[in-house]
Amino acid sequence: MADDNRARLTAVPPSPGSPDGDDYLKRRTLRRGSAGWLLLTGLGVAYVVSGDFSGWNVGLAKGGFGGLAIATVLMGTMYACLVFSLAELSTILPTAGGGYGFARRALGPWGGFLTGTAILIEYILAPAAIVIFIGDYVESLGLFGLTSGWPVYLGCFVVFIGVHLWGVGEALRFSLVVTAIAVTALLIFAVGAFTGFEAGGLDDIPVDASAFGSNSWLPLGVLGIWAAFPFGMWFFLGVEGVPLAAEEAKDPVRSMPRALSISMAVLAALALITFFAATGAQGADAIKSAGNPLVVALEGEDGPTALSRFVNYAGLAGLVASFFSLIYAGSRQLFALSRAGYLPRFLSLTSRRKAPYLGLVIPGAIGFGLAALTGDGARMLNIAVFGATISYALMALSHIVLRRREPHLERPYRTPGGVLTSSVAFVLALSALVATFLVDREAAFIALAVYAVALGYFALYSRRRLVASAPEEEFAALAEAEAELARG
Repeated sequence: MADDNRARLTAVPPSPGSPDGDDYLKRRTLRRGSAGWLLLTGLGVAYVVSGDFSGWNVGLAKGGFGGLAIATVLMGTMYACLVFSLAELSTILPTAGGGYGFARRALGPWGGFLTGTAILIEYILAPAAIVIFIGDYVESLGLFGLTSGWPVYLGCFVVFIGVHLWGVGEALRFSLVVTAIAVTALLIFAVGAFTGFEAGGLDDIPVDASAFGSNSWLPLGVLGIWAAFPFGMWFFLGVEGVPLAAEEAKDPVRSMPRALSISMAVLAALALITFFAATGAQGADAIKSAGNPLVVALEGEDGPTALSRFVNYAGLAGLVASFFSLIYAGSRQLFALSRAGYLPRFLSLTSRRKAPYLGLVIPGAIGFGLAALTGDGARMLNIAVFGATISYALMALSHIVLRRREPHLERPYRTPGGVLTSSVAFVLALSALVATFLVDREAAFIALAVYAVALGYFALYSRRRLVASAPEEEFAALAEAEAELARG
């Protein structure tokens, strides 16, 4: 086996048109060194920042203030443990494969494909959901005289995919600017909201006396904590996508752990500030079902104010930042899976500006179609959350397996707490996966159906057509060869 693996990797180069030829990878090359730690940090915050403006508050309806608070702490712990684990993995394998690449090394081709597919479900469905929310904002604000969502959906996909096609450096700088505007707006909102803060409003949701363990802090009982898990995730959902930029980063071994850590710290601070400020300003019951909870928190009985109008426009900036960055993440995961042969290889072709143009355009077309045909952003976001939780569990498991199986593997960065840290992430990710069935069972089954179709494609076709020269595959093959040599 070892000889076979080595022969496959060191044989005389095949013809340029074959999957293992030099020309194959030359036509599938990203622009290296385009992003330093600051742009990567901005990317990590951009993935998530829209979740501070809306969505999280529905968790109040599921579990009350106490239930959502506990769920947010637990999900924040999960993300922190996962981020530290990914920081280590990204220094071992700094390629565009991200989670797929890590799982491929630890869990084999099936594990790699399962992880990559789950990430794709998240990063293709989430932009489709967010663009619907952007359309709602534009319509409610009366911008451009638009009364229908689909022209906004089309405009967003065309314009922002166009920026990504222009170049990764330009795209990430644009993302950083929009994200900075959104974060500044959140801080300004907090200052205004805390002036009207009343602690009594935190637990004003009526108590369901029939729910086990219910009280004013847990009005829906203990089970409400679990049901609020997916909404506690909204303060952090997407930050795990930073390693997808590793192949385009400057000095990824150093910049990736730094960017992941700072991103997580910023997001945790924003979650704490936003959660308390919004809930205390108007009360949990007033904002639990609002589509724009920060605006409702500021308006009260007096109607719109100058600050609430500002936050309304800033919410649009936050949505744009997340939409824009999630398109980037999806394209890079699709690029890596296609380059390695798990998905059709033509999807990984790059332009003269080193952008995976088909990996941007085709998911964008799918996202636009879903948004225009369904208009159901909440359902698509729930499907995305289901895919995310699967990928989290598999990425945490990958860290555990590599620590156990390859303890002497060079690790420029080591996860604080080691396997204990990734084990906490693994258990909490599985808990969040089960919780998605409590929130939207239909969305969970839709995600499972998509998963089944993808697995059928892999089992019947692509697993026999993997590209050995792709970075993630070559890395795994060398590990297999070394293991065979050690046993022999």
